[in-house]
Amino acid sequence: MILQAKNQLTLQEFINLSPGEGDITYELVDGQAVPKMSPKFFHAKLTRVLLNLIEQSCEGKGEVCPEWAVALTRRGRDWMPIPDILYISYERLAANWDEDEACPVPPDLVIEIISLGQTFGQMAAKAKDYLDAKVLRVWVVDSKARSITVFYPDAAPQTYMGEELLKDSLFEGLEFTVEQVFQKAKIPLDTE
Repeated sequence: MILQAKNQLTLQEFINLSPGEGDITYELVDGQAVPKMSPKFFHAKLTRVLLNLIEQSCEGKGEVCPEWAVALTRRGRDWMPIPDILYISYERLAANWDEDEACPVPPDLVIEIISLGQTFGQMAAKAKDYLDAKVLRVWVVDSKARSITVFYPDAAPQTYMGEELLKDSLFEGLEFTVEQVFQKAKIPLDTE
């Protein structure tokens, strides 16, 4: 369900909206409040493992947050997605910034985990939107394929599976295999 507005919502109007009934989180997309997919158990476990991996790698270098909204522009319009995880370095957002608001600048990294009802194609299109909005890197995690696809602003995406070692220049010294992530999250081999 999309919260329909007579007119397209501005970023400020979206921020000022009262939350809907229940525990639904919305993203601003094309002037409309669009509900974010509700994470399930495997999604939550993958979020925890990836959050811990990134936190360990970037301690003292930036902020790592789950489900922190970010104010961006998409195709010339206000856009406020809520990535599953984002990392923002202190080079992009000062260490002393301390406001209870959406992230005001494009993060270094966004991680999106494909939820039930979403497709890889939809997430790939969202990754392109993030990169166009000046996010440096997007990781799309697919629990069914047991893969992580890394999207770059200046190179073709690269998909990692199994025992392939994932390294990212954003995180010096961070390296892991995708299978390590899925094993640590205790995701069964058959998630169908």
